[in-house]
Amino acid sequence: MANKRSGGGLTGTQQAAKFLGVSVLAGAVMAGIALPAAGALGLAAKGTVEGFDEIPSNLKTPPLSQRTTILDSEGGQIATVYSRDRTVVPLKDISPYMQKAIVAIEDARFYDHGAVDLKGVLRALNRNAQEGGVAQGASTLTQQYVKNVFVEEAGDDPDKVARATQQTLGRKVRELKYAIQVEEELGKKKILENYLNITFFGQQAYGIEAASKRYFSKSAKDLKLEEAALLAGIVQSPSRYDPVNDKEEATKRRNTVLQRMADVGDVAQETADEAKAKPIKLNVSRPKNGCITAVDGAGFFCDYVRKTVLSDPTFGKTAEERQELWNLGGLTIRTTLDPRAQEAANEAATSKVNKDDKVAAAVVQVEPGTGKILAMGQSRPYGLDQKRHETVLNLSVDNKMGGTTYGFQVGSTFKPITAAAALEKGISPAQSFSTGSKIVLPMSSFTTCSGSPAGSGIWDPQNETEEETGTWDMTSALGKSINTYFAKLEQMTGLCETVEMAKKMGYERGDGKKLGENPSITLGGEESTPLSMAASYATFANRGTYCTPVAISSITTADGATVKVPESECSQAMSERTADTINQMLKGVVEDGTGTRAGLSDRDNAGKTGTTNDRKDAWFVGYTPNLSTAVWVGDDIGEKTPMYNIRIGGQYYDKVCGGCLPGPIWRIAMTGALDASDTDSFYPIDVPRGERPDEDEDDEDRDKPGHDRGNDNGGNDTEGDAGQPFPGISFPPGFVGGTDGGRTNGGGGRN
Repeated sequence: MANKRSGGGLTGTQQAAKFLGVSVLAGAVMAGIALPAAGALGLAAKGTVEGFDEIPSNLKTPPLSQRTTILDSEGGQIATVYSRDRTVVPLKDISPYMQKAIVAIEDARFYDHGAVDLKGVLRALNRNAQEGGVAQGASTLTQQYVKNVFVEEAGDDPDKVARATQQTLGRKVRELKYAIQVEEELGKKKILENYLNITFFGQQAYGIEAASKRYFSKSAKDLKLEEAALLAGIVQSPSRYDPVNDKEEATKRRNTVLQRMADVGDVAQETADEAKAKPIKLNVSRPKNGCITAVDGAGFFCDYVRKTVLSDPTFGKTAEERQELWNLGGLTIRTTLDPRAQEAANEAATSKVNKDDKVAAAVVQVEPGTGKILAMGQSRPYGLDQKRHETVLNLSVDNKMGGTTYGFQVGSTFKPITAAAALEKGISPAQSFSTGSKIVLPMSSFTTCSGSPAGSGIWDPQNETEEETGTWDMTSALGKSINTYFAKLEQMTGLCETVEMAKKMGYERGDGKKLGENPSITLGGEESTPLSMAASYATFANRGTYCTPVAISSITTADGATVKVPESECSQAMSERTADTINQMLKGVVEDGTGTRAGLSDRDNAGKTGTTNDRKDAWFVGYTPNLSTAVWVGDDIGEKTPMYNIRIGGQYYDKVCGGCLPGPIWRIAMTGALDASDTDSFYPIDVPRGERPDEDEDDEDRDKPGHDRGNDNGGNDTEGDAGQPFPGISFPPGFVGGTDGGRTNGGGGRN
């Protein structure tokens, strides 16, 4: 082994034997511990050698934490996130000036000694004895690198960091042994490369590449002499020599480095003097970290990706393993986000709802057949500044993934799920029911999946107006959103069958609890989320096959390795014929039903409106054969604002309905996301019709204030009770909230 790599050709054991006594003494000096020379050498002779041998022989070098880059489906950057801002680069991509500057100021004899510089130790001992204290240390670059490895391994744990940096004799001895190992295994160039990539340069910059970008907005390979000297000088004390906050002190330190480079012959004195005369010229780039920097309003999607990595077992069996993967970073995460769809969703969410309105809007888009989440948009921007009406609450997803506590009642958007369950049971779309505007059904006529009656009382759902009486088949009842029809259809189909169909289609509560087996589920009584609704309706578009939503396509590590990612799991929720039938019936909703203001004129499209009690939530969920989109509008801060006589997006609404606000938002999102040339059609099918109502009904999907009406979510459980979806907030009498608890009659209907 060459002398420059191993300290005079000595093996690690020989180096230890030769230098151990003085290294212990030097360690005491550098740690500020006053030990007599004889005592220190005696310690080495009697105890430290044994302790030295007991230290594990292999330094476990952790991979360096780096930036993670999150990309959209086309490779465009959404955001960068990191626990430590670092980009590892090879030595060939680091300016020769930088390499010489750091060696000159930190360890000028780096290429002439081994792991320990004996001359440096003796010089430090002599200097410190003269000064009567600790005036000079003797750590080599190799020893400094080992210490930085200890710090990197400690991560953000303050106790571990303290142990890694404590000035004790034991740490210095441990540092020495590992330094000897590193010298033997890596060699000088690799040690220098590793040192420059691991070292902290202040201003949140770890490693020379991040530091060069931070202070000069350039790559490390392009650093000039005076720039390299400035960065090399920062290492000793990043806060004291910070050029951003104290240029005068930084200039002094830079010039010290330049003079040292001249003294050791790295540059001519004249060159050093010219560099000293130049003022510090910074070109600072502020680090952009986290989803708050995401482009095109994709902060909510970015945060969903982060939470996916931190929660999905695919990325580690334990939360600690997944957190370690995220903190380590260095990942390139290619996501499913479609830039065109995201732009359209963001435009749609903000087009008719302002960020400072009393209510908010959320738009989420899913691709049928793949489960890919293409877009997430909200009317309030992503961020922490409440004065600017920012929020980090993701209104599209469940509580576990950053959403509200419970999600939102979905109103009549649930009715197609009941219809699908009925068709699967063999009930014809021509099935007709004649009802008044209100009906009374015994709870005992609904049976749960355990075979028990849903309750002992009555359920009395009712339609929007007293005029909504007559006879409807399944198609007309969907088009006019008739509550009484779907209450009776659920009774005929079976409560358990309805709940099971919802599960097969991926319909989930926002709080993660199991779906309640309550008759009012058919009218939207179980809270869910826009993402769940978009994925559920994608089942219809995909001819009956449900695919779990996914946000990540691929992940590669800094060294090019592939990380396994969650894949969409698809399963047949209903027959193709059932889905085709639903598609044809829901086409009628946008053609001549409650969703006419949402309909697209240039392609097959279908959907359903939804408005909950007192118009506290309004929905439109719809799809084409290749895109499913859910739009929700409502209160996002827990006050459950009734949307009557309200101004939203600068427009006055006497009453908000699913078709009059979410519907037009849906249309904007779909129009912007879809390719004009891509006009797939639904599979054609003839839908049997039954008896029809004698007169045309009002197309508006609506509700009146009070607990006795509810076009989308009507009916009430006269004895039921439930927890409030926003703890600590008072609600008006008659409001029935979002948990499953306390529904004494089992009806669970909302007022």
